[in-house]
Amino acid sequence: MSGDSLFRQAAVLGTGQMGPGIAAVVALGGVSVCIVGRTLDSARHGLRMARKAILQLEENGLAAVERANWALEHLSDATNLDKSVEESDLVIESLPEDMAFKQDLFCRMDDIAAADAVLATNTSGLSITAIASTAKKYPQRIITTHFWNPPHLMPLVEIVRGEKTDEAVTVKVREFLRSAGKVPVVVKKDRPGQLGNRLQAALQREAMYIVQEGIADPADVDLAARTGFGLRLPAYGIFEHIDNAGLDLVYSVVDYVARDLCNEPNAPAIIRDKIGRGETGAQNGKGFYDWEVRDVRAMRERRDDFILEFLKRYNPGR
Repeated sequence: MSGDSLFRQAAVLGTGQMGPGIAAVVALGGVSVCIVGRTLDSARHGLRMARKAILQLEENGLAAVERANWALEHLSDATNLDKSVEESDLVIESLPEDMAFKQDLFCRMDDIAAADAVLATNTSGLSITAIASTAKKYPQRIITTHFWNPPHLMPLVEIVRGEKTDEAVTVKVREFLRSAGKVPVVVKKDRPGQLGNRLQAALQREAMYIVQEGIADPADVDLAARTGFGLRLPAYGIFEHIDNAGLDLVYSVVDYVARDLCNEPNAPAIIRDKIGRGETGAQNGKGFYDWEVRDVRAMRERRDDFILEFLKRYNPGR
């Protein structure tokens, strides 16, 4: 199976929320994958989680048995970063979102990786141009592959080109991700928030502003999103909706509503106030909701079940 892939051997750096799912995707794409952890325990944990992700896809009919078995057999773990990078023609880093840390890491990897290896980061917003700026040998092979959480379920992967990223590298990564069952989009300009997070940040800012202004409560905002425009977004996108509704109608609505939207160049005061009170979300028991009475695990299961059912029924890249 590996003979059909654009890559032969991959290293995935990171064993937290994202790394194991990314490793599962790459292995299902026909590439042998080594999951690299800082300790033996973390590496073994990453390996277990990657295998669990593959089995979940197989059990739901989203990965062929033969492909899943091959992927399971071609996953391994390690703690030796340098050796893993040296042996790989694809490296995907999913480690802390710290610019100085990533710059040091990619400088180090650029120095030891094979000349034709692709070095990618899973950063959700840091500049790939800045990350690659310390690379002395081949900055043109450094690129962003931003997977969405959970990475083995969410179809989207944002490929972000840096100022020096080679077009051939972009094309190779995009074609590999397609072959691995993902839906890659190319972000042509390296800007804060990439693509998806720019849209999400705008939506989040307005949602918080609505609550801050007393227009609606968080629960009703969520219901409006889940049962209104959010429900049809998987069926057709933003610009498809604009064309379907008619640009003249959309223009009149947006031109009128835009005057009352939040247009401050920072996050609304309501979230800063909550953070100041220690209300930082489900992990601390309270955010916009009281998570002492709501079940965060049930919420995540509902999310994953919905994604699985969607993937079984539809081809999101169509």
